[in-house]
Amino acid sequence: MKIDLGGKTALVTGSTSGIGFAIAKGLAEAGASVILNGRAAARVDEAVARLRAAVPGAEVKGVAADLATAEGAGQCAARVADVDILVNNLGIFEPTPFLEIPDADWLRFFETNVLSGVRMARNYLPKMLEKNWGRIVFISSESALNTPVEMVHYGMTKTAQLAVSRGIAESTVGTGVTVNSVLPGPTRSEGVRDFFARMAAEAGVPQAEMEARFIAEHRPTSLLRRLASVEEVANMVVYVCSPQASATNGAALRVDGGVVKFVA
Repeated sequence: MKIDLGGKTALVTGSTSGIGFAIAKGLAEAGASVILNGRAAARVDEAVARLRAAVPGAEVKGVAADLATAEGAGQCAARVADVDILVNNLGIFEPTPFLEIPDADWLRFFETNVLSGVRMARNYLPKMLEKNWGRIVFISSESALNTPVEMVHYGMTKTAQLAVSRGIAESTVGTGVTVNSVLPGPTRSEGVRDFFARMAAEAGVPQAEMEARFIAEHRPTSLLRRLASVEEVANMVVYVCSPQASATNGAALRVDGGVVKFVA
């Protein structure tokens, strides 16, 4: 299968590193013009330079805006008028016991992980429908189906993304526009890598051992028995964004390494 996204423009939110950057790189390698996003202009500029170096000849731009806010979403919309592919990757996570999560954090997680994608989809979906072609992908998580006890607020937002994605897909009936969710499992992004590095340092053990402990203790149903790479997640997203995925709509596609232990 040869995926050709030449002539398509893709916006990947929260894409200066991690899964988002890997998705942007995969889309660029498939020929799409890619727009990176992050909050800080310096980080966006650095990521643009890094992607151009990784994919010579790729058309890459950047837009610095905090999409967790209505103001930032408006700034992005003003600078990026139209896209063919929207990947709602922006998200935050933070292990905190349920009884210690204040209202402000529940709202912060919802604004960042859910409303950012809602605002972006609301802005770009109408033109996709006019053109009769488009791809919207929400990067959810296996935590949408297995709510993690160590971060219930995060799991809540990932479940909400599934509902939002499926609901928006209902607006695309009979068109060439699709809206789907992709559910990664534990993935070695920069943020996750740094998280395990801190845990390993505190416990006085090698990071590889800490990662193995986490899988064994907190994700024991994993069939992969390791963290996935960001590229493994990006591969699924690139496919979902391709013309070949035209019959995949309203779906929740798992790249979870078999963590979710039921057939769906």
